Amino acid sequence: MRFIVAIVFFVIAVVGVGLGVAQRTVLAPPDRVTSTLQLDTDATVTVIDGTALNAYDGRQTVAITGGVEAAPQPSPTVDAEGNPVEQPAEGEEAATETDAIAAAYGRTSDVLAWVGDTTHNRVTFDAETGELVSELVGGAETTVPNPYGSDLWYGDYQAEGELGITVNVPDDISMVIVSDGVLPAPREVSVTWPLDASTPFSTLLILSGVGSLIIGLLVLLWALLHMRRQRGPRRKNPKMPKVPKPSRYRPVTGRSLVGKPKGRRAVTRMVAAPAIVLSGALLLGACTSGGALSASPTPTPTEGTETPAVAVTEAQLARIISRVGQTLAEADEENDASLAATRLSGAALELRQAVYEMREEDDDLGTLVPFPQGDVELTLPQRLPAEGDTWPRAVFAIVQEPAVEVPSEEEGGEPTIEQSPQLAVVLVQADPRSQYTVASAVTVTLAEGQDRPQVAPAELGAPVLGPQAPQLAVTPEAVAAGYADVLLNGEESDSYSLFQIEGDTLIEQIGAEAKRARRDDLPETATIRFATAVTDDPIVSFVTNDGGALVSFSLRETERVVPTQAGAAINAPDAVAALAGVDQSTKGIRAFYGIQVLFFVPPVGSTDPVVLLGYTQGLIGAEEVD
Repeated sequence: MRFIVAIVFFVIAVVGVGLGVAQRTVLAPPDRVTSTLQLDTDATVTVIDGTALNAYDGRQTVAITGGVEAAPQPSPTVDAEGNPVEQPAEGEEAATETDAIAAAYGRTSDVLAWVGDTTHNRVTFDAETGELVSELVGGAETTVPNPYGSDLWYGDYQAEGELGITVNVPDDISMVIVSDGVLPAPREVSVTWPLDASTPFSTLLILSGVGSLIIGLLVLLWALLHMRRQRGPRRKNPKMPKVPKPSRYRPVTGRSLVGKPKGRRAVTRMVAAPAIVLSGALLLGACTSGGALSASPTPTPTEGTETPAVAVTEAQLARIISRVGQTLAEADEENDASLAATRLSGAALELRQAVYEMREEDDDLGTLVPFPQGDVELTLPQRLPAEGDTWPRAVFAIVQEPAVEVPSEEEGGEPTIEQSPQLAVVLVQADPRSQYTVASAVTVTLAEGQDRPQVAPAELGAPVLGPQAPQLAVTPEAVAAGYADVLLNGEESDSYSLFQIEGDTLIEQIGAEAKRARRDDLPETATIRFATAVTDDPIVSFVTNDGGALVSFSLRETERVVPTQAGAAINAPDAVAALAGVDQSTKGIRAFYGIQVLFFVPPVGSTDPVVLLGYTQGLIGAEEVD
């Protein structure tokens, strides 16, 4: 029986190891699934819906094949005015083939807003067939710009011929694919998802098989040893005649054998029982362990914790700031106002353009604050409504260049650390296909010991208030008009008490007292007049954690200097002369200054003053008085 038990364990070992190895080889499930879609339309855009990208769990690998060829269109024999048009020579065709591929992914609402009313292929997933399917969505437009490089996307790519992208996006993220925006979109798109190809039972089966093999070997060894002991020598001694025994004689050995199990059958049963129990325990243990490994806990989403949509993510803003910095660095190097206009708008653009114009006359004129390409210290994007397709959009950020170590001029001296000032910027995106532009860029001028207002984290963003928002102690519109009046009239202004005057360095530089000093310094042959007004640039207000707001707007100040006596002339400073085109005038000179400011406005019900957080001001124009 011991040999039978050993054979049983050997069979279990062979079956366990064989099944375990088979699960990892010939019986192994596929580790990925791929769905390929061939497109046969002339639409220039393909949109892969987020639900299609998430048809299976795991990361999505999108493969796009270029080489799009559009059907050549015959040239008309006459144009719109009836003039003959030269036909292409036989065999001559216009270039209608391209290997260009551009792809990007972003929030589905943003992708659809960017596509707009353009005819496009919409790719979804058919759960019944398990394949990607496409439908043609009609529109009034047929072409789109190249999406690569747009600030709207979470990620963008371009290649020639073939493009492979691996992402891991949720259901509300979609992908847009084009060739060059004019020719049809790439014809072949495939999406590959990883599958769970793990075989948790294979390891248990292999280990159980190895264990059974060891036990079988031990049982076999035991059976061989036992057989050797039981058999003894094969040769038997002849039987001797029995001696007659008296009736009272009883062998003692017979009494000692009473109650002992006789024969091999009883012994074998006692040995086999533990072996069978052990085998059953191994199999039961394998089933129990396998069940525990195959059941992975699934997190249950908590209701009411959905993150709101925001204009940009921190990664997006870092990429946008880098792009803006690179563009402006190039524009500053070349004094290229057109290039600067691609990344600046409003008062920030006016100031840059004026400096470029001055430098055309003299390289030493004008002062430019370099736009930082370093770390983004604070990111506060606009919180979007539920539908998400709202424009224009705004983002508030504080950026700063990393500290620079400057060697000491003295030999052996300690180097000094120079830290550039922080720049608070407001970026605005006018529409889905526009880039973010810097509408305001001010140097942060917090007084010593003054804390920066606390704002929400970047993933939550902040609502943007209108110019007449009643949630604040003073409406943003009233703050702009009131501060313009304070700069002009000082303590005589009705709005003077609304602002924290102490520590306001802008009032010290160009306030009423500074203006009075300018008047006193002029000779009797000239007079000066000042005017300060709010510009037409949007007033942008971001809500802070305490219910207040960061309010950004721009002002324009005008200085008009005219002679008061016949024959007298006004001499213009170099910067003013460069913009006005005259060094001296008997009529007078009018100069314009742009002022960008950032304030903290307390919430409604608060008695705290409105505080200046930063500003930038400079000459933006000049002219001779008519």
